[in-house]
Amino acid sequence: MTIQTEQPKQRSVTPFRYDIVGSFLRPQALKDARIRFQQAEISAEQLRKVEDEEIIRLVQKQKEVGLKAVTDGEFRRSWWHLDFFWGLDGVERAIVPKGYQFNGAESRPETARLTGKVGFSGHPFISHFTFLKEAAGEGVVARQSIPAAAQFLFELDRSENQESTKAIYPNREELVADIAKAYKAAILAFYEAGCRSIQIDDCTWGALCDRQFMAFMEKAGVNVADYAKEFAQLNAEAVSGLPADLVVTTHVCRGNYVSTYAGVGGGYEPIAQTLLDIENYSAFYLEFDTERAGDFKPLRFLKENQQVVLGLFSSKTGELEKKEDILKRLEEAAQYVDLNRICLSPQCGFASTEEGNRLTEEEQWRKLAFIKEIAEEIWA
Repeated sequence: MTIQTEQPKQRSVTPFRYDIVGSFLRPQALKDARIRFQQAEISAEQLRKVEDEEIIRLVQKQKEVGLKAVTDGEFRRSWWHLDFFWGLDGVERAIVPKGYQFNGAESRPETARLTGKVGFSGHPFISHFTFLKEAAGEGVVARQSIPAAAQFLFELDRSENQESTKAIYPNREELVADIAKAYKAAILAFYEAGCRSIQIDDCTWGALCDRQFMAFMEKAGVNVADYAKEFAQLNAEAVSGLPADLVVTTHVCRGNYVSTYAGVGGGYEPIAQTLLDIENYSAFYLEFDTERAGDFKPLRFLKENQQVVLGLFSSKTGELEKKEDILKRLEEAAQYVDLNRICLSPQCGFASTEEGNRLTEEEQWRKLAFIKEIAEEIWA
């Protein structure tokens, strides 16, 4: 089975026809260095040197596999989201009784907690991006990923954090406004450092369309539709008024920890209109690797000027999908959105946390080469 599109269009900005979400498996040398640093056997400078070396190797490998947008693999982070939160003003790293619960696994028990008003006066990630951009060189896009503003609010809403959040922000509207302001300042700082492609990673929508989570929230007296609207408004404000040549995309995650997922699943339909109505996102990276994500009908809400990156390939396993299955699903998606507005990627990164998913580096690169092969067949 072969899909063909009339006048296939190449893309010169992110997302590209075959793309990535951003994180990569940590190489053993980096894992060893981080352990040695935690045990005070090497200095921060020595750890940074190992990170630098491994990021340079990673960028080269991404180029070799044919990617047109490259990342630093999140090699300097422990988490896809918490490390960014910890770098904001008024935020500290805190230990909680339990980690995030996944299907058959529980993460490390860490969180981000407020110690003062939220703000932005600088961030370690800015210099991280500067290094990536230099390592990327010419011919590819250096892309930065950060967790969504809504994701930060979601973290502060955890039961373990509610007391400290309310103590500092009795007025929730003030909290939301400060988060949006800090985020916009951070994004503009990346822009000043030369970033022209930023990806907003967001698990909140995966939770808000999960049947189990929705039932829990409703039992707690929370109106899920209103909660979703608050998230959408916050995210929209955080990415409003940005330079026209800054491409802003978003990735919706459904849980990605040591090859497990979160919740019981559910299609995008309950939140699709609210999510896809957020202004200034030029593309949505959506997970569609299993039946847990439902069908493609929610894509009808996508705006004419927006792309969708279909995560039809699992980053949780090294096994390659069947090409005929991918082509069939693309045909299904094309019933709701023109094929020239579709791109392909894994459903998530290969290592949302430093632990990484359960596959090898060789399998990781083979999967990306497979995605490229299919994309080039379709958009030749």
